[in-house]
Amino acid sequence: MLRLLKTLLVLAILAGAALFGGYRYWESRLEAPIAVSEPMLYEVPRGAGYNRVVADLAQRGVIADDWAFRLLTRLEPENVPSLRVGEYMLEPGMSGRELVTLLGSDRVVTYPLTVPEGWTFRQMRELLDNAPKLESRTAGLSDEEVMALLDREGVYPEGWFFPDTYRYHKGVSDLEILRQALTRMEGILKDVWQARDDDLTIDSAYEALIMASLIERETGAPAERREIAGVFKRRMEQGMRLQTDPTVIYGMGESYEGRITRADLREATPYNTYVIDGMPPTPIAMPGRAALEAAVNPLPGETLYFVSRGDGTHHFSRTLREHNNAVNRYIRNR
Repeated sequence: MLRLLKTLLVLAILAGAALFGGYRYWESRLEAPIAVSEPMLYEVPRGAGYNRVVADLAQRGVIADDWAFRLLTRLEPENVPSLRVGEYMLEPGMSGRELVTLLGSDRVVTYPLTVPEGWTFRQMRELLDNAPKLESRTAGLSDEEVMALLDREGVYPEGWFFPDTYRYHKGVSDLEILRQALTRMEGILKDVWQARDDDLTIDSAYEALIMASLIERETGAPAERREIAGVFKRRMEQGMRLQTDPTVIYGMGESYEGRITRADLREATPYNTYVIDGMPPTPIAMPGRAALEAAVNPLPGETLYFVSRGDGTHHFSRTLREHNNAVNRYIRNR
């Protein structure tokens, strides 16, 4: 009986040692570096499960012991993350465990998409259509159909998307970028409108958006935005037309070829502020925050005119005579 007990004890020790050794070997396979000699881009496709990804990594030679990774689901299921769709950068020296953790993290490879201030919605859509690795859900749709997908049916899109740099990863759609930009513009416009001056010639946040788009298209010089807003405010107060060229260009649409003629200035379009009174019916571009803030906080003063100096800034004048002299100096002589 004693000999039997000793035998059983020895067998138990040997079995324990074997289990421990097997476990340590399994651990060593998971902790071994993956087989990449330089950074490698790897994509987890939509709908791919853990075992499918493990098989794919083994087929590519990134991992050698795929059995060790499959066994992880049985021995340590809590350490098997839900994989996220997207691209990941696999680094040399990374262990198998670190690889598994990475593929379930939010450390996906992202790409920048910059929408400049003053661009139109048409330009933004062209940018989205050509963005690499961005899923297209709006290509071929009309602007009206796009706005309906964004739950803004019947809303004219121009001006409603905040210009900024957005980052996305593979698997994200252009509709998601548009929704981000729309939500940001709505939030920023609300905040800016709440902080507006009391004495304005505009009566709503939407009119502030229109005014900001005019300011954005007129100047890229930060110091001028409030002064241009002041000129527009005083012209409206005095019943003068705004006479701003960017509205003429917007009204011309695709017929604009880089220059405005006298005939264009006389062309009656809903956007030609040389013909219509007040502001155009909609924004003509996507304004940034600075232009929005200028629209609701115009600079006090007496200037009623401005003309481009040709260097990105403007000369401001109080009288028509002074303005005509400035036009001769900066435009006709040039």
